[in-house]
This record gives sequence, C-alpha cells and structure tokens, in this order.
Amino acid sequence: MGIIERIKEIEAEMARTQKNKATEYHLGQLKAKIAKLRTQLLEPPKGASGGGEGFEVTKYGHGRVALIGFPSVGKSTLLTMLTGTHSEAASYEFTTLTCIPGVIHYNDTKIQLLDLPGIIEGASEGKGRGRQVIAVAKSSDLVLMVLDASKSEGHRQILTKELEAVGLRLNKTPPQIYFKKKKTGGISFNTTAPLTHIDEKLCYQILHEYKIHNAEVLFRENATVDDFIDVIEGNRKYIKCVYVYNKIDVVGIDDVDRLSRQPHSIVISCNLKLNLDRLLARMWDEMGLVRVYSKPQGQQPDFDEPFVLSSDRGGCTVEDFCNHVHRTLVKDMKYALVWGTSTRHNPQNCGLSQHLEDEDVVQIVKKKERDEGGRGRFKSHSNAPARIADREKKAPLKQ
Repeated sequence: MGIIERIKEIEAEMARTQKNKATEYHLGQLKAKIAKLRTQLLEPPKGASGGGEGFEVTKYGHGRVALIGFPSVGKSTLLTMLTGTHSEAASYEFTTLTCIPGVIHYNDTKIQLLDLPGIIEGASEGKGRGRQVIAVAKSSDLVLMVLDASKSEGHRQILTKELEAVGLRLNKTPPQIYFKKKKTGGISFNTTAPLTHIDEKLCYQILHEYKIHNAEVLFRENATVDDFIDVIEGNRKYIKCVYVYNKIDVVGIDDVDRLSRQPHSIVISCNLKLNLDRLLARMWDEMGLVRVYSKPQGQQPDFDEPFVLSSDRGGCTVEDFCNHVHRTLVKDMKYALVWGTSTRHNPQNCGLSQHLEDEDVVQIVKKKERDEGGRGRFKSHSNAPARIADREKKAPLKQ
C-alpha cells in the first residue's frame, strides 16, 4: 500500500470516529501518523538522482510575492496589470505552464511578483505540478490567493487545505511551545497556561508515535494537538496570506460588501481596473517593509535609494541597518543619530538595539582610531610593563 492510500485510509478512520473524551487520545495518534506520512510524501524518493524539474526563479528585489489560485481566476492578468510584464492570458484553463516573474516598483522599493500555474485539488499529492508550485510559495514573503468572486466559497477552503497539507500555515504565528530532544532522562512535561485541548497522557502518546522517549516539553499557551505536532515536525512555514477576490464586476453589490468584510480579504476587478491601488497598499502593509535613509556626516540625507529592512528578512534595528551597509560597520560604530517616528526627539542618540520605523533617517558615528601615542594631547595608557621586575634597568651613572 502506498503512502497516499495509507493517508486516505487514516482520514477515513478519523471521519468514522466520534469525537468525545474517550476517543481524543486515539484521534491524536491518528493525526500524528498522518503528519509523519505527509512528511515522507514531501521527501524525494531514495536513490533518486537530482532534485527533479522545478521552477528556477532567482530572488530579486526587497520582497517576494506569489500568486496562487485555481486555473482561470485572473492571476496572469493581475501580473500584467501590476508589473507590466506580459503573461499570456486566454479563455482556457492552464494557460500558464511555468513560473513567470515580474517586478512591482512601489514606494522606492522593488517587489518580485511570481505568476504560478493554477493548482487543483490534490496538488499536495503531486497532481498538476502542485508540489513545484507550493515549493515556490514556501520561499515567498507573502501569498496572494486569487479567487473568483462568482464561484463558491469552497475554493478558499480547498486551497487552504492543500497548502496546510504540505506544511504552510497561513496567517498564523508559531505556537508558544518549547520542545527539545534529550539523550536520557525521560519526558519532562510542564505548562505555564491551562490546557483544554491536550494533556500529559496525549502528549506522551504522540511522542511515542514519533519514537521520542527522552524530551523536554513546555507549553506557554493553550495549544492544540495540531500545534504540538507542528512543533515536533519542525518544518512548518508560517506565512502571511491575502485573499484576493477578482471579477467583482460580475456579482452584486451585496456579495462584494460581504467578501470585502471578511478577514485578510480584498476585492478587485482586473477587467475594470478597480481597487488595484488598495491591493498594492495592502501588500505593503502585510509585508512590513521599512525604508531607512542614510545620512553622511555634514551632508544632506540620501533620499534616492533607501535601505529596505523587514522583520522577516533579518530585522529592523540599527544593527540590521549597519549589516546592510557593511558587515564591519557594527564593530566601528560608536552611536547612531536617528531622525523619524521611532524616536522621542530629533535627532536621538541610539544604540544597536534601537527599532527603526518607515522613512527614518540614520547617521552612523564611528569610533575614532587610536594612534600609538595615545588619544588627543594626553596619553590614555602607558607603555610601561605592569610589574616592576619586568622594567628595564637603567645603565649606571658614570663616575
């Protein structure tokens, strides 16, 4: 029996099992088995030479956004509208057969937009080049899930389920669970918050399913069984997602109002070019890009080319800004002068841990190099040895 058949058999058993206090341990073990099998499904087969055919797209710009959706929902048209890059669009499905990159120039930054082939139900099992599409989405900073406003709401659930099956967690934060394997000592289970979805016995059973008998587990929040399994697997990617409902020009105003009020959603129309500017602003907010301008000493700030930082790519502190300029600048920095909304007064003397906000101006003041003779008019240190016995004896005076 193959891996896919075993997954379907376990899913059928979970559907047959009633959910109550007596069966929650059995269901927890079944969820752990499915997670293990899905991880095996993503691994390349043993003895396979090469990584197989994929979408080779070099990372470019300050951020990467992937367009994911069913065939014929307007992904290629949206790429052409936003970037100017031509992506073939036609009235039949699967017009796009490979990954087509484009670049959005917005707020003095460059954002790479990827038009991926449409995925279908069963993409996580490899149907319709689904694995390659999802692999590119894993390397993105933001996912735009393009949906047809005239189709049923079930498309959103199907796509979310396919992405979660391969380890993508949309609009979620990593669970506050500390997990560390040990060589000896058994399983240490502790919690700092009341747990309602999982207990110590179920935690032991899940760890035994993974053949882990020595570990340290600490729950800092009321997490679920799925959260605990994600922490054990350790290969989950937590990524932001915006649900883009296209073709709002063919539905009624009541449906448009209902879709626009859903969380993490935005409505557009590529045909009539409606709400595209709001989509760009929403992308900018979700990606959390921070523009920082440099100011040389005694000169005006350079507002032409900002340094773009983000919390997903390194961080947004003065230390991260120094590493963007040059990796040796952190050692030479004495302090930084910062102008902008992140400071209490302008300018403010800041250290390496100062958090920067959008459109801040930073001037780095470097340490002065010490000469061998000391600093300034007076010596800051003596060249004489510390111990008296090590000092050179003077020659005796001539008599």
